[in-house]
Amino acid sequence: MAYASFMGLLKTILIILLVYFGLKIIFKWLKPFLLKYILNKVNQKMQDQFKQQADFNRPQQAKKENLEKSEKKVGEYIDYEEID
Repeated sequence: MAYASFMGLLKTILIILLVYFGLKIIFKWLKPFLLKYILNKVNQKMQDQFKQQADFNRPQQAKKENLEKSEKKVGEYIDYEEID
């Protein structure tokens, strides 16, 4: 009975070590890809925040552009003169 417990313990320890070293090797290979992915996401978030900040700081220019666009959609004004 003691022999069976010792073999079970030994198998458990070997499985734990195998999983540990296996994950260590896998992460060693995947680390460059994971870091690149994470840095690209952080870079994208920073660019989005910068654009939002820039848009927030220039509200008057956006209003002028919207007014110009809305005026163009209305059409031309033609002034007719009366002939006597």
